Amino acid sequence: MKRSPKDTATSARRISRRALVVGGLQAGVVGMLGWRMRQMQVEQADQFRLLAEENRINMRLIAPARGLIYDRNGRILAENAQNYRIVIVREDAGDVDQTIAKLKQLIHLDEGELERALREMERRSPFVPVTLSDQRAWDDIATVAVNAPALPGITPDVGLTRNYPLGEDFAHVVGYVGPVSDYDLEKNPDPDPLLQIPKFQIGKTGVEAKQEHRLRGEAGSKRIEVNAAGRVMRELGRDEGIPGADLQLTVDQGLQNFVQARLELGLSASAVVMNPQNGDLLAIGSAPSFDPNKFVRGISSADYGELTGNKYRPLANKAVQGAYPPGSTFKMMVTMAALEAGEIRPDETIWCGGYTKLGRRRFHCWKRGGHGHVNLKESLQQSCDVYYYELAQRVGIDRIAETARKFGFGQHFDLPMSAVSSGVMPDKNWKMESYGQSWRVGDSLNAAIGQGYVLATPLQLAVMCARLSTGTAIEPRLIKSVDGVETEIRGGEPLGFDQANLDLVRGGMYAVSNTLRGTGYRSRIDVDGKLMAGKSGTSQVRSVVVRNEDVPWEERDHALFVCYAPYEAPEVAVGVVVEHGGGGSSAAAPVARDILLYALHGGLPPLESYPSSQRQMIKELHDKLPLRREMAGPERSRA
Repeated sequence: MKRSPKDTATSARRISRRALVVGGLQAGVVGMLGWRMRQMQVEQADQFRLLAEENRINMRLIAPARGLIYDRNGRILAENAQNYRIVIVREDAGDVDQTIAKLKQLIHLDEGELERALREMERRSPFVPVTLSDQRAWDDIATVAVNAPALPGITPDVGLTRNYPLGEDFAHVVGYVGPVSDYDLEKNPDPDPLLQIPKFQIGKTGVEAKQEHRLRGEAGSKRIEVNAAGRVMRELGRDEGIPGADLQLTVDQGLQNFVQARLELGLSASAVVMNPQNGDLLAIGSAPSFDPNKFVRGISSADYGELTGNKYRPLANKAVQGAYPPGSTFKMMVTMAALEAGEIRPDETIWCGGYTKLGRRRFHCWKRGGHGHVNLKESLQQSCDVYYYELAQRVGIDRIAETARKFGFGQHFDLPMSAVSSGVMPDKNWKMESYGQSWRVGDSLNAAIGQGYVLATPLQLAVMCARLSTGTAIEPRLIKSVDGVETEIRGGEPLGFDQANLDLVRGGMYAVSNTLRGTGYRSRIDVDGKLMAGKSGTSQVRSVVVRNEDVPWEERDHALFVCYAPYEAPEVAVGVVVEHGGGGSSAAAPVARDILLYALHGGLPPLESYPSSQRQMIKELHDKLPLRREMAGPERSRA
């Protein structure tokens, strides 16, 4: 059948439209392919180049700035200082030995530090930077930078490290930081990823360790391009971490410096200074001390051996770790227990003939000839042992222990310091549980004069004195604020003792320091409005009574003194222990008096505060004390 011209024209038009549609589709596909090829080859070229080279994007942690630590007046105690260091990349250095030899011609390198760096290089990949030397002077950094072309693979670098500008003064309080050790990782089953950062510093002792969770901060991160070999190619971005919290302590820098300087004269001693109104610990001294910066930078074996081999134990914080027989400073506890139990009247006298006989054994008074008839006030004033032997038999150890615990004996205080001791406040149950033995009357007589099983720290002695002065259960406080937010003051409620009984004990302590027959009279304060109340103590470290000057230092008695002032309106309480110092009134009382006066005056006390006969001696003592100049407030910088 022959098609008409009209049908042919229609068919042609249909074919043309199909061709256009097909062609358009083909063109669209080609266009999309072209666009995709351009996108892959141009716009996404870097991404596919990374994939082609088996590169990947890694996340790396950024160590946050550690929180700063200040004293109560805003003076810096622990800061983050710039640490100039010299690093080496083994693969860039070529001949490492030759390159290091060139470096040694330009600057001094510690051989021990260098050996550690070489061992670290052997353990790490050749492209990982290793620190050859840190804590370098700027001149050394400049020298390395100028000679960089001749020192392949060696570059100067800068980071942050902890620094303690006051050195030995706060070593036992603030503590120190150090690199994370295997032990640190083992004792923490779920460690913070920050601890995996090489040479990351964490608190090892003191506030630095106990407040680590606050001071450390939170890690930041950075995105880096790393190739298949693990080599960092470039940094793609970063998010800074959250810095650690700043801590303000209750301690005062000037007072702490004075306390440390004054204690150093006693060879091995400790002291705690406390505000009895709010519990603030104004100073915590332990002598001798040490430089915490040496531990941050890596202490040498020789320096560490010198510290551990020192018989005066500079590494121990004696103020909170040292537990000593409190001696006659414990007699206030026995007095309070007897008064509260109604076992003694203030005007009742007890005869002291020099000893008390129990069975076949004699318990001697420190005064061999005895004190004669003494009442309550005189017993404290003259520290008559026989008086307290009698009270102990009347009252019993359980009531004495119950009273003493309310004043802080045998109590653990939750402070951010290392190894805070609870001491020992024994009773009948304690001895049975500890030794499987019954309590004996002789044990009570020993406890009555702060000997036997009774042990207390200088911190507990200061707390006892503070609570006596106010009649409240005030708790010691070391952290004043965290990031400017004040911490809670705890324990201001009344102890629950009869006010008249507290006044009687305070009157006895006043007589100790301000009457001619008082054991602390020579160390009195000679200015109205600042008179102190105190109590001396001497604790034996051996059973055989021998003169202290006739035995080696380690076998001499400990000397103790507790005090507070002003007597009418207490502002400061002090507890002092001089290890193997001999008599409390001769060795510890003058130290406590000087510390108390400095705290009351807010600086070196005027000579008029002392008895006129002692002023020249005090002036000479003040002149030789290695005191720091008053420090200005810090700039709150983390650099």
